[in-house]
Amino acid sequence: MSPTGSTEALAGRRKLLGLAAAGAGAGLLLAPGIHLIEIARAATPAVSSAVRWGLLIDTTRCASGCTACVDACNTENGLDPRPSPTSAQWIRKVEIKEVRTGREASVPVMCQHCAEPPCVDVCPTGASFKRADGIVLVDRHSCIGCRYCVMACPYKARSFVHEPVTAQKPDVPRGKGCVEGCTMCVHRVDRGDTPACVEACTKAGHHAMLFGDLNDPASTISQRIRTVATRTLRADLRLDPGVRYQGL
Repeated sequence: MSPTGSTEALAGRRKLLGLAAAGAGAGLLLAPGIHLIEIARAATPAVSSAVRWGLLIDTTRCASGCTACVDACNTENGLDPRPSPTSAQWIRKVEIKEVRTGREASVPVMCQHCAEPPCVDVCPTGASFKRADGIVLVDRHSCIGCRYCVMACPYKARSFVHEPVTAQKPDVPRGKGCVEGCTMCVHRVDRGDTPACVEACTKAGHHAMLFGDLNDPASTISQRIRTVATRTLRADLRLDPGVRYQGL
């Protein structure tokens, strides 16, 4: 997205939210069935299936013990910086070891943004949905907290919010009783930026995470995938994840 397009999108969002706030201040009510998320969607740049956003993670560059991506995700999305067993965690580091060779690797695991997401298939209300550009999200207005998606996800990438949420970020609405997971920093993507985890990994000097359009053969991520061996987690499930791994 060009800087001009990003500015126009931001201006449109502010205008619509301003109108909503003005209406509330004047005592006006939203029509039945109209949610604030729909106002936000109206200000979001149009997405297209011509684009499919994805990540490529080079495990040979991912440093064991480094939590730059996890810390950045927590900060960007208003998550607990010291996660407990019951708190939400959208990205986690998993340490793996190859039995035959003894090689160890540190692997970031998050929502894999599948082309065939099982979380969407089992959701009874349509709260779990996939955007045209491949990003899998949760509509908190529709989520009833049944946690079917948590059970269906083979990557353990969904979290249930058990406690009231305070100090929320304006771009990342959260709420007790809802399920959530990695959004690929959709609010940043829609304004032309990269996900926070990718930015943090680059700043840390590891350059282990690459974000881009998997549908664009000229994109850096597509060129890298064509030239190096990559794989997806649980490829046997044929979910076609948007997150690819190098060096596994």
